[in-house]
Amino acid sequence: MSEIARLLLLLLLAGAALTALGAAAVWWMEEERRLRRAMRRVLGGEADAVVIAHGRGRAAGFNFTSGSVAVAWDVGAWCLVYRIDELVGAELIVDGLVTARALRDEPRRALDEIAGMANEVVLRLVFDDVRHPDFELELWNDDGVTRKGGPATAAKAVQEANRWLARAEAILRRHAAWREGPAPVRPPQAPPPPIPPEEQPELFEEPEPADAPPWDEPGDDLDEGFDDERRS
Repeated sequence: MSEIARLLLLLLLAGAALTALGAAAVWWMEEERRLRRAMRRVLGGEADAVVIAHGRGRAAGFNFTSGSVAVAWDVGAWCLVYRIDELVGAELIVDGLVTARALRDEPRRALDEIAGMANEVVLRLVFDDVRHPDFELELWNDDGVTRKGGPATAAKAVQEANRWLARAEAILRRHAAWREGPAPVRPPQAPPPPIPPEEQPELFEEPEPADAPPWDEPGDDLDEGFDDERRS
């Protein structure tokens, strides 16, 4: 009987250990944690702000210390990193229509009203990059699929996207002020040392005397010829 009890106890312990390992694996492989780990890896530190498209395996993160933006899809298996000054702006797309936007060098197009019965809410980030100019985060889709951690309604998804528009506008305004800041003040420079008198160039030089005409030169051969003719 004792052997059977010992065996049952061992089976119970093994089952509990396997359950704990399974729970730990599920916790570790949870979508949001995987995306945050990917953001931390590619940004070189903890992200200051992260937006996640729950159930779609996509996310975007900002690190203001390093001045970089990262986007990830396939639950962090693929990532791209941009400089923060490559962010052109962001757009809020509701049911295929741009309802609000904040773009560089353009006035912000504010959201007029919050759609309560939207079928799809997308936050689109625009970058100054030829190969990958934009990145879309689907925050809401009325497809009947429950996404853990995501917004409960379309209105809440629109509110979240609108907050990210305000954040993108603040980032663009800050970097525009940095680019248009005052010019750096140059330190005063000492005047050059005076040139010694002996090294100063002469402004006026005496002209050299012109050569005497050939007929005034002494010992001219022509004069000697004429003298010989006269003597003859």
